[in-house]
Amino acid sequence: MTATPAATEATEAQLEFDRQVDALALAGLPEHLDIADRCFRAMLEPLRDQLPPWRPGGIPFVVVVPDLPVASVLEAVHTVDGCGSTSLDGGELAAFRPLPELDLPAGPYLLLDVDTGAGALGVPPGEALREITGGGRTPLTIAEGLSLLATEPGLLGSGNGFALAGSRAGDDRTPAVWVRADRPHLGWVHGGESRPRLGTASCAGRLGEPPVGR
Repeated sequence: MTATPAATEATEAQLEFDRQVDALALAGLPEHLDIADRCFRAMLEPLRDQLPPWRPGGIPFVVVVPDLPVASVLEAVHTVDGCGSTSLDGGELAAFRPLPELDLPAGPYLLLDVDTGAGALGVPPGEALREITGGGRTPLTIAEGLSLLATEPGLLGSGNGFALAGSRAGDDRTPAVWVRADRPHLGWVHGGESRPRLGTASCAGRLGEPPVGR
């Protein structure tokens, strides 16, 4: 008689991956992509094999779905005081484009070792960007910041916001998220603007399929 193999216990990284995928599904991304929930989850499943080693504390990884619907995801970011919002209309949002040097993956991917910049509050995004890139890290885009908020809605609970300097409009407008009327809010600041409770988010890298044609 052959013994039945014991089921492999999920690691903490795998449990966190499942939690984030659940959060993105609840944010309505399957509907936005016009696919069934099971297909959405299957699309993200290959990322499980790329999960970094788990470490307690911090944000070791974030599951990112590019081109997510900004307003819909913000509405799904629920806190005790209400859901998120933005003062930017569709045209203003479309003006923000990822910095070309980020070389973003073509499909869903993982952000690695995310830092919201809480240790450098008040540093203007433009100055913070130079420090971030000088340290071998890269800034976050709007899609990455919203993926982070969708999976970690309590990040803004302390009132500290963060700029998403990986996206930029034609002038030096830099998108940012902060608490407004006790709710998460997406707006923008100038690259040279200093706000005492605003940092600039960054990550150590990205794992996913390379851009088409690379």
